[in-house]
Amino acid sequence: MALNSTQRFSDRVANYVRYRPGYPAELVTFLHETCGVPVRAKIADIGAGTGISSKLLLDAGHPVIAVEPNDAMRQAADQWLSGYPNYSSVAAPAEQTTLPDASVDLVAAAQAFHWFDREKVRGEFARILRPDGLVALFWNIRLLDGSDFLRGYETLLRTYGVDYSAVAERYSDDADMQAWFGAGLRHIGHFHYVQKLDFDGLRGRLLSSSYVPQAGHPNHEPAMQALRTLFDTTARQGVVDFAYDTRIYVGKL
Repeated sequence: MALNSTQRFSDRVANYVRYRPGYPAELVTFLHETCGVPVRAKIADIGAGTGISSKLLLDAGHPVIAVEPNDAMRQAADQWLSGYPNYSSVAAPAEQTTLPDASVDLVAAAQAFHWFDREKVRGEFARILRPDGLVALFWNIRLLDGSDFLRGYETLLRTYGVDYSAVAERYSDDADMQAWFGAGLRHIGHFHYVQKLDFDGLRGRLLSSSYVPQAGHPNHEPAMQALRTLFDTTARQGVVDFAYDTRIYVGKL
């Protein structure tokens, strides 16, 4: 039976913490300067995972409540972010955050919205937001073309990935987000972002993805061999450019 969205990253936490990308600095500037989010706005980071997005927001000066149902990921975030006095977390799904009514200024979800029940979270987000509060949805979309490496990586995933085709195209585009927000959509931002990865970093990045077979699966070793070949033939000065289109959608409900 396929793992549900709450469970499927539990055995990948170490790689997720070390090798998943952050987000471009322009994202925070966009929230503050374009969207008018106050620097001290209280944020609920929904589906916070291991805390990558929470750290971005904490470093920008925001109090953050990380809402994450996966115990292993939430515990990793708690350990990583324990030094931030304005950080807290709750064990809850996006659709039932357990947060009080009208308790946050901004609801954020990074790299997570595609796992939510989008109609149920609309009501939950509206419940926990204060009047005039905003929702910010953002994610890194891996570019599939533009270099031999990017094309080869996509081919590797389609060849060796487990249930890759079922989850590969789940990120929303501009039209989909316009439909979800409706008249409430206020701002759309797109930013180019690149991770420069050596082979160990690339291997960890690959294994952080839920659809990549772990050791013991018949596709694991062939995938690792294909990754080695891809790196050796496309790396420049010992690294590859793992490129993304970072998208953010901000609006009211």
